[in-house]
Amino acid sequence: MNIILYLLKTIQYLYQYNLWLFNFICRYIPLKQWAFDDSHSPKYQKFKVDKLPLILNVEPWDYMDYMAYLQWRYPDDKPIKPIRRRSECDIDDDCKCPRCNAPKIYLYKNNGAKGQLQCKVCQTLFSPEDNRRSSLKLRCPYCSHVLTPKKDRKHFIVHKCINPKCPYYLNNLKKVDKEDLEDDYGKNKYKLHYIYREFTIDFFRMDITTLPRNASSLKFTKNNSYIMSLCLTYRVNLGLSLRKTAQALKDIHNISVSHQMVANYCKAAAICIKPFVDTYPYEKDLDHLAMTADETYIKVRGVKGYIWFIMNAATRAIIGYQVSDNRGVGPCIMAMRMAFQHLKKLPENFKFIADGYSAYLLAAQQFLIKYKDRFKFNVTQVIGLTNDDEVSKEYRPYKQMIERLNRTYKASYRPTNGFDNYDGANYDLALWVAYYNFLRPHKHNRFRPPVEDDIIKTGANMPGKWQLLIHLGQQTILRMQQ
Repeated sequence: MNIILYLLKTIQYLYQYNLWLFNFICRYIPLKQWAFDDSHSPKYQKFKVDKLPLILNVEPWDYMDYMAYLQWRYPDDKPIKPIRRRSECDIDDDCKCPRCNAPKIYLYKNNGAKGQLQCKVCQTLFSPEDNRRSSLKLRCPYCSHVLTPKKDRKHFIVHKCINPKCPYYLNNLKKVDKEDLEDDYGKNKYKLHYIYREFTIDFFRMDITTLPRNASSLKFTKNNSYIMSLCLTYRVNLGLSLRKTAQALKDIHNISVSHQMVANYCKAAAICIKPFVDTYPYEKDLDHLAMTADETYIKVRGVKGYIWFIMNAATRAIIGYQVSDNRGVGPCIMAMRMAFQHLKKLPENFKFIADGYSAYLLAAQQFLIKYKDRFKFNVTQVIGLTNDDEVSKEYRPYKQMIERLNRTYKASYRPTNGFDNYDGANYDLALWVAYYNFLRPHKHNRFRPPVEDDIIKTGANMPGKWQLLIHLGQQTILRMQQ
C-alpha cells in the first residue's frame, strides 16, 4: 500500500515539474513559429477580413418636440425664434437639419461662403453637399465606438474604428515589432484598427444571364454550318491560332477561309453557346459539395486583366467564371452567383477552398449580409506553396485542381497573344469553358467529359457536337426571351 502512495506522489511531482518546465519555456524561450505564425503574425493582418459591424438605428429628432422640451426644462430661458436675416439668404428652401429636421428659417451659414451650415435649434454643424449623417450608425463590434468613414473608393466606402482604447487595436498593437514602433509612421505598415467596407453598388442585382450584344444571325452565304464547326474544332479543341486554323482548313480540307472569317465564326458561336453554358444545371452532390476557386491573369491590349474560375471539386466542371479588368470583390461575387444560381440553400457540409486573397472572404461576407444563414459559409484558405500547417496538408489537392485548370487554360490562351478588348476575352472564354465541360476528355473521368449531356453525346464526331451545342444554345436563348 505504501508503494502505491509513493508512486502516486511521484507521478504528481513529475506532472508539476513538467508544468513548470513548459511555463519556463513559454516565458523565456519563445519560439518564432509559435509567436508569429501565419495565422497570428501582424504582417498578414491586412489580408484578413474583420467581422461585421454592429448596426444601430437612431431615429432623428423633431425640432418642434425639442423646442417644447427646452421650454419645459428651462422655463426662464427665452424660446428659440426663427433667424432674423439682415441680407438675402441663398440657402436652398428644401434644406433641413439632418439631426432635428429643422427648416431653412432656423439655419444660417457658420463659415460664410465655405458651405458649412449650423442649426439654431440643436447647434448641429453640417454641409448640405456632403452630409454624412444617417439614421443608421455603424459601430465597432469590439468597443461599440461609431465607425468613421475614411476613404471613398469606386465601389465601396472604408469605415474605420479610431478609438485608441479599442481592445482589437490594443491586441494587434502588442504584436507589432518594437523597431517599427520606434520609427515615424512605423505602425502604418500594419493593419491595426477595425475596418469595414460598405459597398455602394449591389452586385446581386446585376444580371448574370444577359445576352451579349451584336448577335449574329448564322446565315451562311458562302460556307455552311459544318465548315463553321470545323473552325471551332481546330481553333478551340486543338488550340490553333486564327491564321493557323485558316491554313489547316486550306491544307487539309481545301477550304479557303480567311482568318477574319474564322474569328467571326467563333464570335457568332460564342454568342449562341454562352447562355447555355452559364445557365446549365450542373450536377451537384449536396452531401459532399466542395468548390475551389482561383484567379489568373490575361492581357488585354497589353494591360493586365483577370479571369476568375470556380470548379466543382467532385466533377471537375467549371460552374462559375468571370472576366474582369480589376481584382476587386465585384467579379468574385458574380462568379460565385453563377456557381450558386441553382441552389436555394447551401448544404451543411459545404466547403469552399481558395487561396489567401481577401476578395473571397469579402464575397462570403456579402452573401451572408444578403441571404443570411441560407448562404453562410467559411472560406478555407490554402496559403503558400508548402504544407506547413494541417489545413494545407488536407486541402492542398483542391488547390492543385484549380491551379492545373489555370495552366490548361493558359495553354489555349497563349496562341492568341492577348486580346484586343474584353468582349473578345469573354467570347474566347465562353467557347473554352463549353469545350472543357462538354467536349474535352478527362483522365480522372475515364476519358469522358466532366458533363455528359444526352443530346451532345449523340454527335458522331467533334464538328457534329459543336453543331449540337449551338442548337442547344439557340433553344436557351428562345426560352430566355420568352
